[in-house]
Parts: sequence; structure tokens; C-alpha cells
Amino acid sequence: MKERVIIIGSGFGGLGAAARLAARGYQVEVFEKRDQPGGRAYVYEQDGFKFDGGPTVVTAPFMFDDIFAAAGRRREDYVQFQALDPFYRIFDHHGRPFDYNDDTAFIAEQIRSRNPDDVAGYEEFMASTQAIFQKGFTELADKPFLGVGDMLRVAPDLIRLQSHRSVYNYVSRFIDDEFLRRCFTFHPLLIGGNPFDASSIYAMIHYLEREWGIHYVMGGTGALVRALVQLIEELNGHFHYNAAVSEIIIEGGRATGIRLADGTLHRADHVISNADVAWTYLNLIPGAARGLRNSDMRYNKLTRYSMSLVVIYFGTKKLYRHDGRLAHHNIILSERYKGLLTDIFNKKQLPDDFSLYLHMPTLTDPSIAPDGHESFYVLSPVPHLGSGTDWAQAARPYRDAIMQFLEDNYLPDLQANIVSEHMIDPRHFRDTLNSHMGAAFSIEPILTQSAWFRPHNRSEDIANLYFVGAGTHPGAGLPGVLSSSKIAEDLIVAAGERTAVRRGRPALGYSS
Repeated sequence: MKERVIIIGSGFGGLGAAARLAARGYQVEVFEKRDQPGGRAYVYEQDGFKFDGGPTVVTAPFMFDDIFAAAGRRREDYVQFQALDPFYRIFDHHGRPFDYNDDTAFIAEQIRSRNPDDVAGYEEFMASTQAIFQKGFTELADKPFLGVGDMLRVAPDLIRLQSHRSVYNYVSRFIDDEFLRRCFTFHPLLIGGNPFDASSIYAMIHYLEREWGIHYVMGGTGALVRALVQLIEELNGHFHYNAAVSEIIIEGGRATGIRLADGTLHRADHVISNADVAWTYLNLIPGAARGLRNSDMRYNKLTRYSMSLVVIYFGTKKLYRHDGRLAHHNIILSERYKGLLTDIFNKKQLPDDFSLYLHMPTLTDPSIAPDGHESFYVLSPVPHLGSGTDWAQAARPYRDAIMQFLEDNYLPDLQANIVSEHMIDPRHFRDTLNSHMGAAFSIEPILTQSAWFRPHNRSEDIANLYFVGAGTHPGAGLPGVLSSSKIAEDLIVAAGERTAVRRGRPALGYSS
């Protein structure tokens, strides 16, 4: 009979693994705690609006194409991508914009308007990111780091590429203007990292964006979730919603299935957790089975976690798309940069000021809002729950400050025109998304928590247990979690081939 794979959670890591394994003939079942798929990409539908809960910046779209191609399908027959220009509009604290895209001549003019001397430095910076991209993404992103030897083999390259430097430190070698340094170093925040601590290996994001652009999913990111679910179901995969998992069953050192919150048992040959890695070990695996490396000490005391987020989804009865002020993706930077990030990441205190990501999808796709209405979400990085902030008291004043700022500076008469609103804060990441410490991106992307030092895609302690998603190698962001799904596929297929060889029969992805 076909090998059975259980996947806990239906974020993009879980969906990618499910589609790939179902295409190979595995019997795939996905168990999702919530009432619909997507994980962080959950869609909130209210008052005629579709608010994408999570990732809205789609890079490396070919990675989705590859998933559909593995099943003999074409992604464009299921869902459409729209290239964006500019990629981002970045505002300084005076409200002056800087547009960024993949047109080198255009970017040169944007830089020249700020600091002519930085044009040559930017070109040198981008040339340097090609080597980082080649090693960090092309060669290593979809390869597992399961043993210390895997790390030792790449250590010389990491040293050569100056991965010990932070992104900010690395960019500052090429760029002198402080605002431009901010424009070219904010990217780690999109995957949960502090630009002053995240390894310079993450500077490769610039090259990745230039190579394949930034895309929007027509119909919203939820349309991409639905397309993957449709593909998986066509391949005979099954989804179980409102099906919270309470325990991974460990027998003889092997993961043999799961127990749901209602007590139901489900057996499998392999278990993949797309839930937060720390939460999985601390809540789903009995303590005796965790092993020293994945102990309570590691995840409660030794691991550094990403920041959390406040996200406000809102729809307006007033149209703002015609004034030309905003782009699809807007980054609004505070006067403070390093100080703000130090407060959030290091001091773990909620600052009075904020930097914002303002998403305006109806500029590209009016269909996700009622006719004559505009859809937005605004996101602000905040400390994770290790800060001790009482969000029951802090949430409303923080929301009001953000909305008043937007009204005063970017969206006139905003609050009088809001007709739909939904807000999440760090409690949502802890209680609904099961992310340890309420971290929005799981484990912080620093050098000592990357590659072999990051939680592995295959458990060191428990056979047949695998991990995909933001908290495992290679990390957060859509390219990262999709790479983790490819790694899980490869590991499970390889395990099946080894078993088949031992049993003296062809390796076809089946077991007795």
C-alpha cells in the first residue's frame, strides 16, 4: 500500500510538501487547526473585503511553477501572478519617496537624487550579491544541513562571503547615505531579522528580487493557497480542518502518527510538522523523546526568536488609488532606525514610534474589495511576548497611534472612511498560530541560528519526523519555506529508497 504522510499545518511549507509528495504517489493527509488552509496566509473575509492575513510579497515565482510542474500541471492554469513596478516605495521620515525596482537605470536616478556618490557603490554592492546568491540560494537553500560535516563543507565559502558581517554593516561598505542604507537593508525584517544582526548572507534577497521581480497574486495570496489545495486534492490528498493536533505519537523512537485534540488517532509512515518548530517540540512531543539537542533548555533559554507584529487590516469607502501617493508595497521609515530596532529586538520594549509596511492591493487588484472601496493592511514590527507587554492594554492605543499617523501623513480623512477593520497582535501569533513567544517569523535569522545551527528539516531525535516552514532550514519568507518543502520531499523519498533496497525491491515510494 502507498506510504502515508501526515502533515501538521497548511502553511506554504506544508502545502508545498503535500503537493510534491502527492505528485509522487504518497498518500497525503493535511491536518489544520483552523477552519481553512493557509497558516499565516489565512484570508479574513468580512464586509465584502478579502484581507490576506500573511505574505503578500511573492519572489521567485518559478518555485511555485516547479510545484505544479512536478504534478504535470501549469501554475498559470490555476492562478495568475502580476509583476509589480515599483517593487517598493520607501518613504523617509519626511514623507519623501524612493522607488525601487529591477531597472538599473531607474534605480541609478533614484539614488542620484539622494546622493550621486552612491550610484557606483550601489552597482558594486549588487555585483557582490550575485556571489552570495549563487552560494546561499542556488546551491544551499534546498539542501539539508543534518550533520556538522554539512556545515564544515560550506564554512570556507561563508567566510569568503563575509557572512559574519550584518546586513547593515555589509551594505554600509558600499553606500554612504544613511537613508539609502536603510532602503537597502530593511529586507531582513521581511523574514523576521534585525538588519543590524542578520547575517550578510541575506543581502542576496536584492539579487533574487532583481532576477525574478516582485509579484502579486491576482485575487490575493489566498488565491494561491486555494490553487495549491485544488492541486493536492486532484492528486488525492486530503485536508482535515478544525483538526488541532495535540500529540505526535512516538513509538520505538519513531513518529508513527498523531493524536488530535478530540482523542482521535491517525497513523502514518512519516509525519511532517509545518507548525512552529519550537512549539512542536515543546507541546506535541513527549519530553522523553525530545533528546538533549531539542530540550526545553534550547527552546526556552538558548534560542533567539524573531520580533512579532501588529497588523491592522482595513477597508475604506473612500478611494485613495487615484492620488498617486502610494504604491502597492510601501515602506514608511521612522526617523529612528537602529534605535527603533534595538528597542524591538534587543531591549524587548514597545517603542513610542514605529516603522510601517503599508499594503495597498486594490491598486493592482480592485476585485478584493467591494466596488468603490479600497483595501489595505498596515504592519508594524513589535517585540515578541518576551517583552512582557500587556497587549490587552496596549493594543488599542498602539492601533490608534498608527491610524492617526496614516491619516495625518498618507491617507487623509482615513478614520472617518473606514468601513471594515480587523487587527492582530503578538497574542494572535501565540494563541492562534502556535508560534512560540508570539514570534511572527519563528526563530531569528542570525548566523548562529542558520544552516546547521538552525532546527533541522529531519529530527535528530525521532525517526520519520520532518520539519518545514519558517523555523527550520533555510528560514522564513516564501522562497525559504518552499525550499524546506523540497528538502522534506527529498528526505522522505531517500528514506523510502533506502528501505526498498534493504527489503530487496524497487524503490517506488510504496511500503508494505
